[in-house]
Amino acid sequence: MLASWSSSTGFPGHFPHIGGHDEEATDMRGLILGLIWLAAGAAQADMYISIDAKGGYVLTNVHRPGRHYEKVIAEPLAQGGPANAQMITGRPYAEVVATAARIHNVPPALLHALIKAESGYNPKARSRAGAVGLMQLMPDTAREMGVEDRLDPEDNVQGGARYIKQMLTLFDNDITLAVAAYNAGPDAVLRRGAVPPFAETRRYVPTVLREYRKLQGLAADSPL
Repeated sequence: MLASWSSSTGFPGHFPHIGGHDEEATDMRGLILGLIWLAAGAAQADMYISIDAKGGYVLTNVHRPGRHYEKVIAEPLAQGGPANAQMITGRPYAEVVATAARIHNVPPALLHALIKAESGYNPKARSRAGAVGLMQLMPDTAREMGVEDRLDPEDNVQGGARYIKQMLTLFDNDITLAVAAYNAGPDAVLRRGAVPPFAETRRYVPTVLREYRKLQGLAADSPL
């Protein structure tokens, strides 16, 4: 049975096309996150996101020829190997990270890898763009993830863990794409179906994945 909803064909709510305004970008981010939760609740069907000819997002369970799709599912993330428990428990904020990882069902090693790349474990870190805290949450992302105090390590890591879990769900547990989306935003990754060609993101993704592999006890060239 076909199930399809589109931002240009009347899916409930306002789904603007991509634009250069902050308000539009915020609305689009909300759309993408909303689609994740809809797909996670879809019964007995894999769901996919694509972009139509007018730039609108389409959520469907049917492939059509000539269109790129990203599958949206909610399966547990496959573990590539045993985590190096001693390295992880010896990291700063190990208990905070372990709690967030357990609640949101993401590997602690991935959260630690993101934190190291984002802030170097500095809970007061601030970027020129306005990102704050251990997992460098932007104001809009923090608000959407229910974070009240970005400078509070526990609150910040809970929000970051919730967000990376949503990116993993959106990108079919593809860690590479999820990490790219954490840095560049999900829309940039969805539009290309790959890591976007931004210099910062191209540096960021290998840095995070290298640390993740190390903490997971994986070889440098092991598939994720």
